[in-house]
Amino acid sequence: MNPKTLTERKARFESLSGIEIKRFYTPQDIAHLDYARDLGDPGQYPFTRGLYETGYRTKLWTIRQFSGFATPEETNARYRFLIEQGQTGLSVAFDLPTLMGVDPDDPEAEGEVGKCGVSVASLEDMEILFQGIDLGSITTSMTINAPAIIIWAMYLAVAEKQGVPLEKLSGTIQNDILKEFIAQKEWIFPPEPHMKLIVDTVEFGCKYVPKWHPISVSGYHIREAGSTAIQELAFTLADGFEYVRWCLDRGLDIDEFAPKFSFFFNAHIDFFEEIGKFRAARRIWAREMRETFGAKNPRSWWLRFHTQTAGCSLTMQQPYVNLIRSTIEALAAVLGGTQSLHVNSFDEAWALPTEEAALLSLRTQQVIAEETGVANTVDPLGGAYFVEWMTDKMEEGAREYFRRIEQEGGVIPAIKSGFFQQEIADAAYRFQQRVEERDFIWVGVNEYQMDEEPIPFRILKIEAEAHEKQVKRLADLRRRRDNRAVQQALHDLKVAAQRDENLMEPILNAVKAYATLGEMVNTLKEVYGTYTEASVL
Repeated sequence: MNPKTLTERKARFESLSGIEIKRFYTPQDIAHLDYARDLGDPGQYPFTRGLYETGYRTKLWTIRQFSGFATPEETNARYRFLIEQGQTGLSVAFDLPTLMGVDPDDPEAEGEVGKCGVSVASLEDMEILFQGIDLGSITTSMTINAPAIIIWAMYLAVAEKQGVPLEKLSGTIQNDILKEFIAQKEWIFPPEPHMKLIVDTVEFGCKYVPKWHPISVSGYHIREAGSTAIQELAFTLADGFEYVRWCLDRGLDIDEFAPKFSFFFNAHIDFFEEIGKFRAARRIWAREMRETFGAKNPRSWWLRFHTQTAGCSLTMQQPYVNLIRSTIEALAAVLGGTQSLHVNSFDEAWALPTEEAALLSLRTQQVIAEETGVANTVDPLGGAYFVEWMTDKMEEGAREYFRRIEQEGGVIPAIKSGFFQQEIADAAYRFQQRVEERDFIWVGVNEYQMDEEPIPFRILKIEAEAHEKQVKRLADLRRRRDNRAVQQALHDLKVAAQRDENLMEPILNAVKAYATLGEMVNTLKEVYGTYTEASVL
C-alpha cells in the first residue's frame, strides 16, 4: 500500500520544542556532517559522542537521589539509608528559608521550615546533616544558589572538623544565580553582587579545593518554568559563557577554572529531542571554549553534566504512571551521556518523596545500569539519522538564541529587560494550548482519565515540630556561642565586602564562629542591597 494514501494521526508531527518531525530520515538529512569535525569518536573533540572513550564501561554515572526534608537529623537518616541501598553520591535539597538566606526564627520563614527541603541555618545544622558520613569518600551536590558561598563555607568547615583535607573534597554547589533571575526567582542581591560572590567561590576553589565544582550551570529550573528544550539548552549555555567572562575579568586562568565548571540539565519526556539536546550541549560548549575563549586544556572543553528527570512532567492523576515517565526520561539521560543522575519519585506531584518512593527511584537507575545493556557501548544511538539530525536542530536553535541575547546587550541586560522571562512565558503558554487542544496527549490529564480513587500510597507529611525544633536549636546556639566573636566576624565580613575583597575567608571565619545564615546574609544586604524584578507582561 502506498503510504501517501494512508491518513496519518496528525496533520503535523512535532517535538515539544515545536520542531516539525518528518515521517523518516535518511543519509541525505545528515549529508553535511563531517564525522571528525562534527562528531568524533567518544572522548574526542567536539565530544558530541561523549567525554570518555570508554563511556560507562569503566565507570557508571554517579547515582544520586535529591533528598532533604524537615530537620538535619531526619535528612541524615535518609542519606544513610540511600547510601546503604547503593546510592553513590549525595544531593542536598534545602528548604525555602535556607534558599533565601533566612533563619528559621525569622517571621519570613513561618510555614516553610523543612517543607521543601532540609533546614540549615548554622554550622551546627551542617554538622548534624553529615554526621557519620565521611565527606572524604563521597561526592556531594548541593542545590543552593543565592547564599551558596555561605552554605559551601559551612560544608568546608564540617570537612575540616572531620579531619578531611580540602584538596580531597569532591562535589558541586549549584551557585547559579543567573537562572534564578531567569526562572526560579530565588535571589537576594542585585545581579552584579551575586556574580561577584560566584567568582569569589571559583577563585577560592581553584586555589584550595581543586576537586570541587564551584558552579553547576543549571537548565533544569529554566525547563521547569516552562521553557522548551531549545530554550533550556540556549539559556543555560549563555549563562555558562557569562560566568566564563566574569572569571576572565577577575584575571583567572581559563584553563584553571573552566575544567571545574559543571552543568545541570532536565530530562523531559520527548525522548529523542532530549538526547539531541545533551549531545548538542557538549558540542557547542567544546567549540565555544576552544574557538571563542581560546582554552587550550582539553578538559576546559568538556561539558560535564548532572541530569534530573522532569518534575513538571509528573501528574497528580494516576501517580503510578509517573514511574513510567521518569524511567523513560532517565534512559534518555543515560543515552545522552550524563555523568550524574537523579530520578524523580512517582509521588512528587503530591509531596516530598517517602523513603519507599525514593528507593523505587534509586532502583530505576540501578536497573538501567545493570540490566538493560545500554551502558555496554558508548553513544549507542550515534549515527542514527534522526538522532544526528535532531542534534543539529538543537544546536541551530541554540545559536539563534545566542544571536538574540547578544542583540539584547548580553545575559544580564537581557535579564533586566525581561527577555528570558518573556520567552519562557510564551513557551509555557504555547504548551498549555497544545494540551487544551489535545495536540499533545498527556496521559491521565487530557486523555485516558479515570475517576480517581483514594490515594493508595503513603504521603510524606512534614509536621510543625520540625519548625519548632529548628527554632529551639537556633535559640540554644545563640546562647552557647561566643557572641562577641560572632559580632567581630560579621563586622570583618562587612568591611571585606565594602572593600570588594574575596569573601570566602571572612565567611569561613563567621561560619566557624557559628554566625547564622541569616546574620551573614543580612550583613551583606547592608552593602549590596536587594533586588526587585521589573514586571513582564
